[in-house]
Amino acid sequence: MTGNQIAFLVMAAVALLGAAGVVAFGANAVRAALFLVLCFFVLGFVYFSLGAQLLGITQIMVYAGAIMVLFLFVIMMLQLRGHDLSKKVGIDIKSPLAWMFGIALFAVVFQSIVLPMNMTANPAVTSDLGKPEAVGSVLFTTFSWPFEVTSLLLLIGVVGSILLAKRRI
Repeated sequence: MTGNQIAFLVMAAVALLGAAGVVAFGANAVRAALFLVLCFFVLGFVYFSLGAQLLGITQIMVYAGAIMVLFLFVIMMLQLRGHDLSKKVGIDIKSPLAWMFGIALFAVVFQSIVLPMNMTANPAVTSDLGKPEAVGSVLFTTFSWPFEVTSLLLLIGVVGSILLAKRRI
């Protein structure tokens, strides 16, 4: 195994632990959100290891930064308390079904991704596909019209939400 494969497997293990932390701390919303931040950071590092620096920094800044601040704000605004989830009424078939589905999904991913990693040589990424210069040049030349339409739609959404908020006050 190469160093890149070992680094990927370490990041995948940390992401799995973070995802398990999100599920395990479901009753405590703040801890679950912090484990989700860990998953977002690891995904950003996976993008960095693939050579897509713009996607990596966007993942960290937008999701781990802005979106998680919004999540934590909503959690604190709603004042969510840990509820007693140990009370079970009747037979719950969802938990065993979820475990079976999770194990089957893990087996499929392991067979289709991890096992072929040892059989084929992984060539280094030589293109500038995820670099900011390449994304910027394509965004402002080929996709300049959709970019401007999207920015106009976002501006309309912001103005509309401000008008709706002012009407309620």
